[in-house]
Amino acid sequence: MGNNIVVAIDGYSSCGKSTLAKALAKKLHFIYVDSGAMYRAVALYFLRNNIDLTNHQQIAEALKNIHLNFHSRDYHTHITLNDEEVSDEIRQMPVSELVSSVSAIREVRHEMVKQQQRMGKSKNIVMDGRDIGTAVFPDAPVKIFMTADPKIRAERRYKELHPNNPDITLEDVFENLAHRDYQDTTRAESPLVRAEDAIILDNTDLTPDEQLLFALSKVEPLLDTI
Repeated sequence: MGNNIVVAIDGYSSCGKSTLAKALAKKLHFIYVDSGAMYRAVALYFLRNNIDLTNHQQIAEALKNIHLNFHSRDYHTHITLNDEEVSDEIRQMPVSELVSSVSAIREVRHEMVKQQQRMGKSKNIVMDGRDIGTAVFPDAPVKIFMTADPKIRAERRYKELHPNNPDITLEDVFENLAHRDYQDTTRAESPLVRAEDAIILDNTDLTPDEQLLFALSKVEPLLDTI
């Protein structure tokens, strides 16, 4: 990675990984890479094109046609799928219900990891996901593993989803998160685990500002090296 810095943020769904990663990247003037959005965009493409998740040839062909990019607008990072803005659509429940299954597919993970590693070769980046500190950037100088009480996580996600999904219930969200946790931690391909050298950040009782200060304290000592 040369002298550039990669901050790897992993953890469970709805722990505020993206919130922290975006704020940290903005504060440090680093590039924010939302790896979860990449897998969600792949899941969206698979949904739209009726890709059979058990058909490896179909998956391999589909991946050749998926081109993902990030761009910044209004101080926010947006993702495009084949030049189409999909930042909002990938957060809908149909994608949420499929994304863990899609991200467990070996071919999908290998392709996404390649793209992510290219992004980290020459830029200072903050990347969040499930396996950034273990599979994507095992040598990252700063690794943070985020967790929070499951009930708090469900309440956070419910507040995020409800405005655009008025029929959704808190119970639906809680069950979805529990299912995703099980899939993420038990899958054969790059399961969600804490890297041995990752710093645990439990933000159950922390404000966004407090968790940002915590993360900054881990990165700022390295800034003189770049």
